[in-house]
Amino acid sequence: MWKSKVFALGFILSMCGCGADYLPKPKGFNRIDLPEREFTPLKENHPFVFEHSVHGLVEPDTFNKAEKDWINLNYQALDAKVHLTYKPIDGQQATLKAYLEDAFTLTAKHQIKAYGIEEGIVVTPNGYTGVVAELSGEVPTQFQFVVTDSTKNFLRGALYFNTAVKNDSLEPIIEYIKLDLMHLINTVEFRN
Repeated sequence: MWKSKVFALGFILSMCGCGADYLPKPKGFNRIDLPEREFTPLKENHPFVFEHSVHGLVEPDTFNKAEKDWINLNYQALDAKVHLTYKPIDGQQATLKAYLEDAFTLTAKHQIKAYGIEEGIVVTPNGYTGVVAELSGEVPTQFQFVVTDSTKNFLRGALYFNTAVKNDSLEPIIEYIKLDLMHLINTVEFRN
């Protein structure tokens, strides 16, 4: 008899527990702890110097070993790299034009997947001209830039991630590294 009372009590409680106030749990995103911002001067011997994040390890670029002044800033903890390529202009306006066209072509290749590309011109404290491109959408690179003195030096940078995670989930990291790169751009100084 006590089994039937327990069963009846359990049935009544289960019926009372069912309500129409069910709300689905919202989608969650991974928690991303971003490191404190801290910068250090580039110590390697290149025709340029700048301040970069201490969280971006400077490495030689392995894509084109013949280019000794191509480097990467490897944000290992954030699974991202910034590829930096340097080319001398040697006072040739045709060379500068070709480098700029190449940089714009590389950016334009992402128009297929990009929701939008916002470009802006920057003049650095050292008087150099820079072009910054911010890409939105599921593109392999979300931020690209060039900095040049227009006569001797040309530096190009592009941010890449080593992960297949959607860019909306990476947005805090993208914004974090963009600020680092704006600091880099504003502290670039060409040595020749």
